[in-house]
Amino acid sequence: MTILDHIVAYKKKEIAAKKEAYPIKLFEGSIHFNRTVNSMAAAIKNSDSGIIAEHKRRSPSKSVINEKADLPDVISGYEKAGVSAISVLTDTRFFSGSIDDLLLARKTVSLPLLRKEFIIDSYQLFEARAAGADAVLLIAAILTREQLSNLAKVAKNLQLEVLLEVHNEEELSKSPLEDIDLLGVNNRDLKTFDVSTDISKKLASQIPSHLVKVSESGLSRPETILELREYGYSGFLMGEHFMRELNPGRSASEFIKNLRS
Repeated sequence: MTILDHIVAYKKKEIAAKKEAYPIKLFEGSIHFNRTVNSMAAAIKNSDSGIIAEHKRRSPSKSVINEKADLPDVISGYEKAGVSAISVLTDTRFFSGSIDDLLLARKTVSLPLLRKEFIIDSYQLFEARAAGADAVLLIAAILTREQLSNLAKVAKNLQLEVLLEVHNEEELSKSPLEDIDLLGVNNRDLKTFDVSTDISKKLASQIPSHLVKVSESGLSRPETILELREYGYSGFLMGEHFMRELNPGRSASEFIKNLRS
C-alpha cells in the first residue's frame, strides 16, 4: 500500500466515527455556515504575489516541519506579508492539523481559506463550510471521476470553490472540470517523492484557460515563481519553505518583497 492508500483507509474510519458523533445536519447551525465566502480564485487573480501560504506542522515525507509556531501568529504574519490566500491542513493523524485550526484561522484573518484535507466524503465539505472555509481541495489521485464530479457539485452547492489537484497527465485527463475553479499541479512525484516543476510546465497548455492555474510543491525561489508565470500560472501553494523558519510570516514577507523587486 502507498502512503495515500494508508491515509484514505484511515480517513474512512475517521469519517464514520465523526458521522456518529456529530451528524451532518448539525453543521447548518454553525455561525459560519451561511457566511458569504471569499473567492480564492478572484483573490489570486487580483494579487501581485499569487501566494497561497500554508500552515503545516508536519508531513509523512518530511516528518516534523514546525510544531512550535503559534497558528494565529503564523497566519496573521502571512496576511501582513501580502499573500493572496491561506491553506490550512486539517488532517490530524498524518499532518498534526485539525478542523479547529481552520476555525481559529477564520477567527484570525479575513483572507480566503483553503481547507487542505484528504476529502473523500461530502461530510467533509459540510464540515469545511461550517468551519469557515472558502475553498476545498480535491485530490484526483484518491478519487474516481464519478467521485470527483459528485464532490465538486456538492461543494458548489455549498458555495465553496474547488481546487482540483493533479500530479500527472493521466489524472488531468480523467478529471471532470465543470465545477472546478482552480487547477493545481503538484510537482511532487507520489511514487518517488521527487519534486520538479517540469510537470507544471508540461501540463500548463492542457489546462483550460478559464481555470486559475496553481503550481504546488518545490517552490522556494522567486525566480521559479516568475518562470511559472510565463506558463500561465497565477497561484503558488507554498508551505514548507515558510514553515521551516522560526517566523513563517517574516519568511513570507521577505519572499514576496524579493518577488516584487
